[in-house]
Amino acid sequence: MRRLTRIVLVALLFVAWTGALRADNLDEFVSGVLSARHVPAASLAVVMNGRVVRTGAYGIADLEHNIAAAPDTVYKIGSVSKQFIAAGIMVLVQDRKLALADKVSTFIPDAPASWGGITIRHLLTHTSGLPREAPGFEPYAIKPDIDVIRTAFAAPLDFKTGAEHRYSNLGYYTLAEIVTRASGRPWSGFLQERIFTPLGMTDTRATSVADIIARRARGYVWSDRLTNADDWPVVRPSGAFLSTVLDLAKWEIALQTDQILTPASKQEMWTRVKLNDGSEYPYGFGWELDDFPPGRFTTGVPMIRHEGSIPGFRAAYGRLPKQSLAVIVLSNLQGAALDSVVAGVAVHYAPEVLPAARHRWEPQALGLK
Repeated sequence: MRRLTRIVLVALLFVAWTGALRADNLDEFVSGVLSARHVPAASLAVVMNGRVVRTGAYGIADLEHNIAAAPDTVYKIGSVSKQFIAAGIMVLVQDRKLALADKVSTFIPDAPASWGGITIRHLLTHTSGLPREAPGFEPYAIKPDIDVIRTAFAAPLDFKTGAEHRYSNLGYYTLAEIVTRASGRPWSGFLQERIFTPLGMTDTRATSVADIIARRARGYVWSDRLTNADDWPVVRPSGAFLSTVLDLAKWEIALQTDQILTPASKQEMWTRVKLNDGSEYPYGFGWELDDFPPGRFTTGVPMIRHEGSIPGFRAAYGRLPKQSLAVIVLSNLQGAALDSVVAGVAVHYAPEVLPAARHRWEPQALGLK
């Protein structure tokens, strides 16, 4: 039965993507996927060849007050925030205030001896050996970042530095602390000054529970019914920011030019990390680097992407560099599956990638034949 169900889902995806090729059906396609996955609201932006070619909004951003989603609805973006921490590091590299080969101990002198081989590059690529979370991370206890980082000093590394890729939010806490120390100002303020303000990203900021934030979406969880999600008061550098699809579209336009980051900086960010044994892993600096659509298969259509998850919210940001195309979707459902939305919208604007999508989801590729 499970095998048959998956075959049916594959067929439905083909139908959906084929429908998404027609402009008049794209909103219907997106709405249908979101409804099937119980997503209360989502906002969408598409950037192609350096300009915004579509925005959209679907559903209800605040169920208790019946406020509809809009393109300027403000969502938590979770780990999509990591690319901004990474960009802050690259701005400091451009300013010659640090180098990717610098050791953590250069900026955090009391780091333990076990961290002695960890460089900024290792932190960016999740190859440091640091655990996923610091032992002292508490979502309801507000502490200075360095105090959270220090709770990991006594813990052994999970693996030899540079030997593996293993996702580490602690690593991005440490990067944020390095941004603070190298720039001489809090990391959130540095990113505001050097990235968000110059690009006119007026709705992008560090998450706050207490502040009044216009057009803020509420976060939800689905488990047979929708309920309100937890709202963590802690600002985690690894998933720090609130934003809108309109602001992220401004960032994408900047990435398609050289407004903030130099070509050399972007090349570094979008190069697969090389491990100690010479093999590569498809992750750069705050970006995953694989093929479209994401999965275990090589399709020949390069993709640069990242997703973000935080209680009550899910974000997806996919870039097809050869097509100069980016699809950005923000939602207010914890764990919302947004992959087929990104894929369907991408197929609509770049129909030449449909064979890649078909290869990814064809039954034999899924092991169903």
